[in-house]
Amino acid sequence: MKIGNFNLKEDGTFIIAELSANHNGSLQNALDTIKAAKEVGANAIKLQTYTADTLTLNSNREDFVIKGGTLWDNKTLYELYEEAYTPWEWHKELFEYARSLDLDIFSTPFDKSAVDFLKQFNPSAYKIASFEITDYALIEYTAKQKKPIIISTGIATLQEIQDVVDICRSVGNEEIILLKCTSAYPAALEDANLKTIANLAETFGVISGFSDHTIGSTAPVVAVTLGAKVIEKHFILDKSIGGPDLEFSMDKEEFKHMVKCIKDTEKLLGKVSYEMTEKKIKNRVFSRSLYVSKDIKKGDEFTLENIKSVRPGFGLHPKYLKDLLGQKSTKDYKFADRVKLDL
Repeated sequence: MKIGNFNLKEDGTFIIAELSANHNGSLQNALDTIKAAKEVGANAIKLQTYTADTLTLNSNREDFVIKGGTLWDNKTLYELYEEAYTPWEWHKELFEYARSLDLDIFSTPFDKSAVDFLKQFNPSAYKIASFEITDYALIEYTAKQKKPIIISTGIATLQEIQDVVDICRSVGNEEIILLKCTSAYPAALEDANLKTIANLAETFGVISGFSDHTIGSTAPVVAVTLGAKVIEKHFILDKSIGGPDLEFSMDKEEFKHMVKCIKDTEKLLGKVSYEMTEKKIKNRVFSRSLYVSKDIKKGDEFTLENIKSVRPGFGLHPKYLKDLLGQKSTKDYKFADRVKLDL
């Protein structure tokens, strides 16, 4: 599967910088964030395409007031989304600018009108947010666009995940990426349950990844070791900008550090290999081998006193020690002579 020109099987980890509300109402902030995402090594910048009216109702009744210990308690849903949304009239410039930098760009649509709006930009993928995973009609409509569909599973039951995978496949879309996600902002490490990443891929026969709301780089790095092929992290140009997503977003230096850690992790993971490389063969000179540890006269018996397994590795393999013990030497040997087969 490819997202844009990125091959998820061959090109390593696909790293998404989530813009979300981190423009804080400024188009220039959004453009500068896109440029910074390219500079720090992200493979893509992701937008969110909605308005307050496509997400909720303009109501201050209790159902619509945020509560429960979040960063946004006591705001109405409408107030939050009105503050956080990315104006649709910015999208054309944002898409063009990202592509001019050779940075992939796509978005999360939150309703069918957003999917229709995004079509004009020919996005390389679509992303379904955790809280939209229960909107089966939206998922079906998005999957019909026949682009890779990335789905966060933060609030889903096992059955709901199965349902959305089946929906995508029922409309002929097999390019499914499921992201392990903890829908808390920020998320506690003990709630991450990253072992689920490999299980998502195995259970549903898809590519899996991680949408991260924890603080720091530890969780994304561990996710890569557990098989995540996609990492998504909120990205902010500068924390002095402020905004509703500030607390769980990485700035330039933090994101750059995360990218480096992920790339280092990929090098460390490498591949399954027992190959005897040139370096490996060269280093065998420091391995153990059999040497004469005490002068031996012709006719002497080989014992643990006069033959030892020591470094370096120019002598006979230590596995032959048991075969030599008790036999008699056919000639004289000096201390520190290599033990050879002619013994």
